[in-house]
Amino acid sequence: MSQENTRRKKGKMIVICSAKGGIGKTVLTANLSVALSKKKLKTIILDSCFQFGNIHLVMDLQPMFTIKDAAEQIEDLDENLLTSYLTHHESGVKVLPSPPSPEYADLITLDLLDKICTSLLNRCDYLLIDTTAGLPEQNLYFIEKADEIILMTDLEITSLKNAKSMLSILKALNLNQKVKVIVNRSTMKSLLKVKDVPKILEEEALLCIPNHFEMVSKSINIGIPFVMHYRRTKLSKAIFHIADLLSKDT
Repeated sequence: MSQENTRRKKGKMIVICSAKGGIGKTVLTANLSVALSKKKLKTIILDSCFQFGNIHLVMDLQPMFTIKDAAEQIEDLDENLLTSYLTHHESGVKVLPSPPSPEYADLITLDLLDKICTSLLNRCDYLLIDTTAGLPEQNLYFIEKADEIILMTDLEITSLKNAKSMLSILKALNLNQKVKVIVNRSTMKSLLKVKDVPKILEEEALLCIPNHFEMVSKSINIGIPFVMHYRRTKLSKAIFHIADLLSKDT
């Protein structure tokens, strides 16, 4: 093995999670990945919503392979084979999609995930994990392995209550130093305001993504991440700001 390969820098794992569904993790993952790719950073997405993952739809991809194929070849799975299962997006982002049907989720073991993450981190600058809501065993694996944890909430009281509980668990696991809390749809009409969130979550350092329902809805339905064509909007600028924060040490 050449000295260049032995010195090859391992990529960083960014885990996007939430304590409640419908917060916007998949939309953030897709747009953040494109923002990182625009900074000339090699970016890969792993869709870990293994029953009902949708990252390929949000990015208008028609994958030939998914993580199911990797699971079925686990004994022979190496970096080259795994790379051949990735779907390429026009932005430069590569995606390992979730299985094509929910029943295949049982094929995804922690041993497989460890093998996949180790291999993908050797092939990229950033590996973004789009997780399912809550803290199932697979999510705990990802957050413990993560370099950065993005915990998303919005201004709904149920979202904030669950996010506070999840923060407490992350603190108990001594993982809170890796956490960035993002308030999505921060300008939405709500009885609670962004200024109320630090007190509720007992967390001062917050990042905010403004509400823009029409743009996000259109983006999802046509499968084009909004940062690709609407860079000057406040919504896109918030995503690029997060990308800048994550990549400042790269």
